[in-house]
Amino acid sequence: QVRLMESGGGVAQPGGSLRLSCAASGSGFSGIAMGWYRQAPGKQREMVALITSDGSTNYADSVKGRFIISRDNAKNTMYLQMNSLTPEDTAVYTCNERRTGGAGTRYPYEYDIWGRGTQVTVSS
Repeated sequence: QVRLMESGGGVAQPGGSLRLSCAASGSGFSGIAMGWYRQAPGKQREMVALITSDGSTNYADSVKGRFIISRDNAKNTMYLQMNSLTPEDTAVYTCNERRTGGAGTRYPYEYDIWGRGTQVTVSS
C-alpha cells in the first residue's frame, strides 16, 4: 500500500517561490500518472500539474511558465517547483497518483491515491 505525504508548503510573498515534495512510502511510484491538485476555500479542487509514466507533463493554464512538475523515481518523490507566486495560488496542495487495478481481470479499473495536502499561502 502506497502512502503519499506532501511537504514544503508554507507562506510566501508574491513573486516568491516554494518547492513542494510528495514522498511515497511503501511501494514506489508505478501508476499511470501523478499530479498536483489544489483546493482553495469554497472552490472545487483543480488540477495544477500532471506527469505521466512516460514523462509527459501537463499544466493548468494559470500556472504555465511558473510551475514545474518533476519526479525522482529513485527517491520515490515528486516535486512541484512554484515560482512567481501570486495570492491566487493560495490553496491546499495535494499530490495524487493514478493507478490501475484489476490487472488481468475482466474489469480493470483506475483509482487514485491522495495525500493529505499541504497549505500554501501567498500574501504580502
